[in-house]
Amino acid sequence: MKIYDTHTAPTPRRVRIFLAEKGIDMEYVQVDLQKGENISPDMRLKNPIGKVPILELDDGTCISESVAICRYFEALHPEPPLMGTTALEQAQIEMWQRQVEFALFMQVGMCFQHTTGYFKDRMTPVPEYGEVAGINASKYLNVLEKRLKDNEFIANNSFSIADITALCAIDFARVVKIKIKDDQVNLQRWYNAVSARPSASA
Repeated sequence: MKIYDTHTAPTPRRVRIFLAEKGIDMEYVQVDLQKGENISPDMRLKNPIGKVPILELDDGTCISESVAICRYFEALHPEPPLMGTTALEQAQIEMWQRQVEFALFMQVGMCFQHTTGYFKDRMTPVPEYGEVAGINASKYLNVLEKRLKDNEFIANNSFSIADITALCAIDFARVVKIKIKDDQVNLQRWYNAVSARPSASA
């Protein structure tokens, strides 16, 4: 099996960190987003919306969407658990993962796409929308700051996919000048800890 990946993009990085945490080696095939390799006819056969990452199994079956790929490997390799083990843990991690994805990760992505014009050859940037998305992302950092005051990790007492999503979002947010503020000491403590994990360099 192999994963179609773009090393500089935040979404594929989520999968790389997830697999690194589980100690799973994988063949990665690099796809150049700027050149539009992801929207070629061949790639659209693997994922009709032309996004990476894409997991291609040995029989040719393709799974896209980073969380779906992570769920596949969580089922195959449950240790260490990154999506919870009990019903409550799974629900809490899913709740925080979705919040972080929608309120931070996607907002950073929309800010990047609509304010930089990086993909203007295949979409219509709306700079005002991008600016609002950036403001929304910055505001959500305050939510995480409050959450991390009494919690070591975002979802529960152990590192999870919610932490992976937040780390990738915050790292990529620097491209659009969104950063952890000096007074967000709990968020900074968390960030320093998760950034120091070996998987963060995946």
